[in-house]
Amino acid sequence: MNLKPSEASSNFEQQERSQRTPAEWITFGISSGILISLIGLVFYVWFGTNYQEDPAITVSTSGEVRETGGNYYVPFEVSNVGGSTAESVQIIAELEMNGEVTESAEQQIDFLSGGETEEGAFIFSEDPQVGDITLRVASYKLP
Repeated sequence: MNLKPSEASSNFEQQERSQRTPAEWITFGISSGILISLIGLVFYVWFGTNYQEDPAITVSTSGEVRETGGNYYVPFEVSNVGGSTAESVQIIAELEMNGEVTESAEQQIDFLSGGETEEGAFIFSEDPQVGDITLRVASYKLP
């Protein structure tokens, strides 16, 4: 088989180009690993999380009551442990003394996504440490 000089050099160049250098293989391996990881994360988030569940909202006190200027501040934490987002979350606190509700306070959280926690404080004019505080979630709406 006789090849012309231009054909011989063309075949040699093609064979030389088809062989990859170690740097190219390393780059290919790293790129493939990143791509597979991203695809895996997408499937994990898509199938492994509870986005289809309704909101499940909990509220609790989260720290010490403090007094400032004759007012008592009761810190609280509200969490959405469900999967879906809740809007306009209404939280009510009632201060009960001697079996009677003496004060009540309200908070509205505009937006609480699944797994999110927000903090705030209720303000009372009477000492809540003397009575009983009841915290509850009154309502929310779905976006």
